[in-house]
Amino acid sequence: MGWLAIVWTLCAWLLATGVAAQETHFYQTDFPAEELRERRGRVLEAIGANAIALVQGAPNVQGFRVFRQSNELYYLTGLETPHAYLLLDGRSGKSHLYLPHRNERRERGEGKTLSAEDGELIRELTGVDEVLGIERLGYQLWRYLLRAPFPTLFTMLSPAEGQAQSRDEILIGQGEAIADPWDGSPSRTGRFVALVRERYPQFEIADLTPILDGMRLIKSPREIELMRRASQLAAEGIMEAIRSTEVGLIEYQLDAAARYVFLVGGARSEAYRSITATGTNAYFGHYYRNDSPLADGDLILMDYAPDYRYYTSDVARMWPANGRFSLEQRELYGWILRYYKELLARIRPGVTEEQIHREAADAMRQVFERTEFSKEIYRRAALATLDFRGHLSHPVGMAVHDVGSYRSGPLQPGTVFSVDPMMWVPEERLYIRIEDVGVVTEDGFDSFSGFAPTEIEDIEALMREDGIVQLQPLGSR
Repeated sequence: MGWLAIVWTLCAWLLATGVAAQETHFYQTDFPAEELRERRGRVLEAIGANAIALVQGAPNVQGFRVFRQSNELYYLTGLETPHAYLLLDGRSGKSHLYLPHRNERRERGEGKTLSAEDGELIRELTGVDEVLGIERLGYQLWRYLLRAPFPTLFTMLSPAEGQAQSRDEILIGQGEAIADPWDGSPSRTGRFVALVRERYPQFEIADLTPILDGMRLIKSPREIELMRRASQLAAEGIMEAIRSTEVGLIEYQLDAAARYVFLVGGARSEAYRSITATGTNAYFGHYYRNDSPLADGDLILMDYAPDYRYYTSDVARMWPANGRFSLEQRELYGWILRYYKELLARIRPGVTEEQIHREAADAMRQVFERTEFSKEIYRRAALATLDFRGHLSHPVGMAVHDVGSYRSGPLQPGTVFSVDPMMWVPEERLYIRIEDVGVVTEDGFDSFSGFAPTEIEDIEALMREDGIVQLQPLGSR
């Protein structure tokens, strides 16, 4: 067989196998229909019999990015179809999905996407009662207004979370856009709510946000296992960056080492841009440029985690660029390491985060009294950590700064958050921290990422191992 015939045969085989692969609709396998139905049932119970809930999914991507569903619609359906809408009817207790129709041109290039034509399959996968074309949504809403009393319409009044987004950061960005006199455009969520008000003024609009936020705060066993895996990948990625560290490398090379572990481990992408900061770059809490060389004597901070099947983590470690903690670095890092252990030992259900902070701070005051600091500024920095109440930092889940609040009452089993003791030395532009993510259990706290080394000797031993960056030829660095 000549080379041209071989090429044509290979192309035919690739085309055939590619087409066959595209015939399978993609749908997540992490959450069965029963769990999704239970979530929607809780929403229906919360809104009551004389109300409906309407959730808007994410739009399709522009360009060559990978589509990711909004956290809110995915949480209730597991569906990754763009421009999807979920309607929950409090009167009937039924759920309805409204989807675009099949786009054959797009499917020829990208593969199958679940659409309105796949109603029977979608009902089986998601447990919803009805699947209709997107054009039917407007008609369905009018039907609720044919006779009084009209139902209250619940929808999200907070912005939907997408790829590498948290609500707090979205709100900051929207505030900046509104302040720009040449922009000022509303968010997609805001535009959706305005359209509902304009087209259906009879509806009283209520905020669905607090209901979903409260549900998402307490994680189910399946969610916890996804977060455990995301945390394992985060820790393993940072450990690979620690192995790869050597003076003269660039921050982004450590970023690449961690990201490689994420992707090889099955993550789709990163959950947030990495903080890979050497020296005083670490003083910026959300540093992102990652373009500085690692210098002898620097401490390196990495804070990084993957987006693993719509769930994430938040893990941070610090280590010396040259492989050995200096005496001053041991002093500062050692203080935060001790605080980290005191916090972990006190997390349990039935107590408030304020009580945990107070107990840990009281224990650290005793340590403070018998500790001699090499500099007065270090003593003041350590003392300031005892009054800081952010060491149990924030919920973690589908977003790195997840929704909900665990500060309003005693901790409950299933609550996932980050343990993040930190200290600042402003005179030397130093920021020291350790961060792990875990879940409150029936009798304590299960740290997902605690296996990543925190002890000074263990970190230095890990740095003596070769990392993935060292496997690359020097000319490629």
